[in-house]
This record gives sequence, C-alpha cells and structure tokens, in this order.
Amino acid sequence: MGSSAYILSEVEAAIEKVGDSKVEEIVSAIVSAKKIFIFGVGRSGLVGQSFAVRLVQMGLDVHFVGDMTTPIVEKDDLVIIISNTGETMSAVQTANIVRRIGATVLTITSSVHSKLAIASTIVLVIPPFKDEKRKQLAPLGTLFEVSTGIILDSLVPVIMQKLNLTEASLRKRHAIWV
Repeated sequence: MGSSAYILSEVEAAIEKVGDSKVEEIVSAIVSAKKIFIFGVGRSGLVGQSFAVRLVQMGLDVHFVGDMTTPIVEKDDLVIIISNTGETMSAVQTANIVRRIGATVLTITSSVHSKLAIASTIVLVIPPFKDEKRKQLAPLGTLFEVSTGIILDSLVPVIMQKLNLTEASLRKRHAIWV
C-alpha cells in the first residue's frame, strides 16, 4: 500500500468514529457563539486557520488567537483549540484562561486524557494513530491534521444549513486578491 492509499484508509477509519451527536454538539456551539476564536500551533494552527476562512465566509465573527487584532474572549464566545497531543503548553494555558472567563472551549485532540481535553467543555477525539506504518508513510501528525481538516470541512454544509446559507452567499464573502 502506497502512502496516499494508507493515509486515505487511516483517515477514513478515524472519521467514521465521529458520531452524529458530537457533530451536532459542535455545530450548535459554533452557530450559537457570539464570537469564535481558533487556536493551534504549527500545522494544527494551519488547519484551524483554514476552517476560520470558511467560518468568515459564512458571515461569522472569527478570530485567530495570537493575531494582533484579536479581541478579548468573553462569556458567550467559543474557542476552538486544535492539538494532536493535547499537551501543548500554550494551548492548555489558553483553555484554562478561557474556561475561567466562562466561554466554551472546544478541543480537537487525539488524547481524551490530556491536560487540554480535561480543561475543555467539548472534546472531539480523533483516535490516535499508533501503528508502525504511520512513522514511514505519514510521519508526525499528518493523520491527525488531515483527519481534523476533513472533519472541520464536513461541518461547513451542516452549519450552512443551520444558518440558511448557500454557496452563493459564501462566495459574496470570498477573498478577492487584487
């Protein structure tokens, strides 16, 4: 089995484990939030930024934690934190601060028992990938990041339906580079 076939099969198996009730819980948190903040470090952060673009295209008030223009998190807000291990210190610190404020913390991680998961309101667990093939065909966090990106993108049409949006309405907010 080649690398791409391996990645596809592993990601498919992980995605199938995400239940409809968890999807509904996440979508509900997103559509009811006053503001949405997204945080992740490294490639997890890039996955989060990609999802932030989709949320902005749906007209939601979205910010990436750490940007100079990011406002203060308040009680009715949602903070989405992406961390494979759930032990990234800055992610854990962010979750603890947000929780003290009273905002909702949604974590996407592969470790249900991590410090980050414990500090979160909602936890979406991407099952850990531990086989030896992974090290050769999909090193480091590749499987987690690809799985997370697909799951987040699959939320988009569900959110669109809840907000009565169409592709045309998203296109109106699509970035045009000049």
